[in-house]
Amino acid sequence: MELEGFHKCEANYVPLSPVSFLERAAFVYEKAASVIYGDVTYTWKETYNRCIRLASALSILGLNHGQVVAALAPNVPALYELHFGVPMVGAILSALNTSLDPLTLAITLQQLEPKIIFVHHQHIQTVLEAFRVLSPEKPATPSPRLVLISGKHSATVPSNTLCYNDLLSLGKPDFKIINPNDECDPISINFTSGSTGKPKGAIYSHRAAYLNSLAVIFRYDMRKRPVFLWTVDMFRCNGWCFPWVVAALGGTNICIKEVTAEIIFDSIVIHKVTHLCGSPTILDKIASSKAKPIPSPVDLIVAGPLPPSDTILKIESMGFNIHHGYGMTEALGPMTHTSLRTGNEKDNENITCREGTHNILMENVDVKDPETMISVPYDGKTIGEVVFRGNVMMSGYLKNIEGTQKAFKGGWYRTGDLGVRNPNGDIVMKDRVLDSIVSEGDIVSTLEIEQVIKNHPFIKEVAVVGKPNHIVGQSPSAFVTLKDDCTLSSNDIIKFCEEELLPRNMIPIDVVFGILPKNSTGKILKYVLREKAKAIEAINLMNGH
Repeated sequence: MELEGFHKCEANYVPLSPVSFLERAAFVYEKAASVIYGDVTYTWKETYNRCIRLASALSILGLNHGQVVAALAPNVPALYELHFGVPMVGAILSALNTSLDPLTLAITLQQLEPKIIFVHHQHIQTVLEAFRVLSPEKPATPSPRLVLISGKHSATVPSNTLCYNDLLSLGKPDFKIINPNDECDPISINFTSGSTGKPKGAIYSHRAAYLNSLAVIFRYDMRKRPVFLWTVDMFRCNGWCFPWVVAALGGTNICIKEVTAEIIFDSIVIHKVTHLCGSPTILDKIASSKAKPIPSPVDLIVAGPLPPSDTILKIESMGFNIHHGYGMTEALGPMTHTSLRTGNEKDNENITCREGTHNILMENVDVKDPETMISVPYDGKTIGEVVFRGNVMMSGYLKNIEGTQKAFKGGWYRTGDLGVRNPNGDIVMKDRVLDSIVSEGDIVSTLEIEQVIKNHPFIKEVAVVGKPNHIVGQSPSAFVTLKDDCTLSSNDIIKFCEEELLPRNMIPIDVVFGILPKNSTGKILKYVLREKAKAIEAINLMNGH
């Protein structure tokens, strides 16, 4: 029965959308710097006006509600503006990995069917080659309209190609924003890395993007007017929702095309950067720099396997506050958080395996038995599958009903990651389900083995996989890349693992040296290494080893 006096109407209900953050920023922080890129600076009022013109121009080009706009560009102002201008016209943005090869890009575009694609000049050749791949596949389907972002190019582009600034000049300054009728309408499509299979397009809703932006603010205790250095790619989960976060807080976006230690330190000094984030490779860049300690603390947020603790401690000594997140594309980026500034030497020894607890807008994160879906005890030992449930999750996979149903089976998002719950409730990741090793009936974490090997000063990269063992089931096999001018033998690494007191079933039985295979996003392809390990075992059996 409806409560008497209850009345839902336009006055008390507006569909949630992060576009509203820009509208407010243009009013509250009108003359404050919104975007800085080299010698170009825009205010929040100017950014708002540019996004309005962009939305208007897209409408004039015939873009309709619910259609897709793709983008292939580094972290330049135009890509930031697309995060607002595209949803302002009711369309869906898909920012694509700039490392995609032409064939993979063609497959992605075939799945997306975008009406328009924005391309930075340095990626134009890749796009044109992808168009040529698409033509024989769908001869009756025209390629998406091309809009070039900045710079000169030598390639011959289609005759109807537009330049970004010319497109903006087509737009009208009084365009009326098309707000979502339903806050669950899609705002963007982000592709998974494809490290465990074919990349999937995760659909984000306006509601999820809005709520996750607020969650990010809570998670990192962010204040008004942050200065955010764009060291995380905007094509990764919409830059972990930071395009919308910075607008919500009236901060400043420092856009850069490439990430180097020199650019990071210079930006911190010149622009007084307060936040930056990305993959753990950013930690290695900072740690290897000979720069002086930074003048004021900077929050540095990373997600993924961490480097050795001495690297982390060195970066902390330079003035950075390191935060470690765990998440995935389907959860709009990192969604658990642990600050690594413990001040406790005992904790620092185990600093590389802590993922913390879930954010305030994720209803629940748990570790469950994947078969019974019963929660594991908080004993730090019992391994289960990490599962999510909440409002800041993807809506599903693009054109993949079966994959969506499998992902949400049992009313939870099934991550495919293995973990334990510590007595304090923190989740500690152990492995991917596909990557874990089963030895003598026990699950062995490849991540823990990798972390120990990574502590050797001569090791640059390492990946551990399981290979068949007719006695125990599976045994660890390590694939190692050494640092320049360093030499080690297999026995050296095995002995190092023994000295680090790894259990017997976690010590690699063989070590292979070389370059590790990776996909276009830089993730190690463990399934390739598993096949190599199987081949090595087959050869050993043939030779009677």
